[in-house]
Amino acid sequence: MDTTEIRINTGDRDVTDLTGEIVDYCAGRGDGMLNVFAPHATAGLALMETGSGSEADLSTLLDRLIPRDAPYTHRHGSAGHGADHLLPVLVSPSLTIPVADGHPLLGTWQSVVLVDPNQDNPHRQVRLSFLSDR
Repeated sequence: MDTTEIRINTGDRDVTDLTGEIVDYCAGRGDGMLNVFAPHATAGLALMETGSGSEADLSTLLDRLIPRDAPYTHRHGSAGHGADHLLPVLVSPSLTIPVADGHPLLGTWQSVVLVDPNQDNPHRQVRLSFLSDR
């Protein structure tokens, strides 16, 4: 298995597209499986269409499902931080993607995104691990 860590600055975005980094990482690797893992208690990974407003729709959906102003027991950090810690229950912190001839086998409109509404820390790491079929 080959593995690396990429560093992401999410800024003020809830959704950050990682597809370019993933395509670059897989290039020249042949056939196998790619695991993408976000080692954070307030972040997850998803496959979704980007660039068409879906990012804002996802943020709106998460606000409805995990309202930031609810009275959570977990209360340290900025307002709504208790909700941030529930995100990985709904948005998995890992994805596995098949790779053929060095290309991740994503669907036409699928992008790999980091979902992280936590504004307390805009600096994140994502672990990419490739397992060759050889």
